Amino acid sequence: MIISFPQQVPAHCGRSLMLIFPTVVDGERIERRVSAEALGDHFGAASLREEDLLAAFEAHRDKIEGAARRLLRAFGRKPVLMHSGYFRFCE
Repeated sequence: MIISFPQQVPAHCGRSLMLIFPTVVDGERIERRVSAEALGDHFGAASLREEDLLAAFEAHRDKIEGAARRLLRAFGRKPVLMHSGYFRFCE
């Protein structure tokens, strides 16, 4: 499984309180999601505002992408929302 992460700014979904970031798996583009709660609890987002969530994501992009990589290897291409609880156990 070849996994890469295009260096694009994640999309903000205010209604669902998450960021959506692109992943490419074996040439196929797949969206990954990380909750605002996880960004606040584990990556220092100061608030639920888009700017704060994006700043936390960018500051910890490597850890978030590493977690996404582990989930892809464990569960395949299924859609997954990375919640705070996941990061609590993978740290």
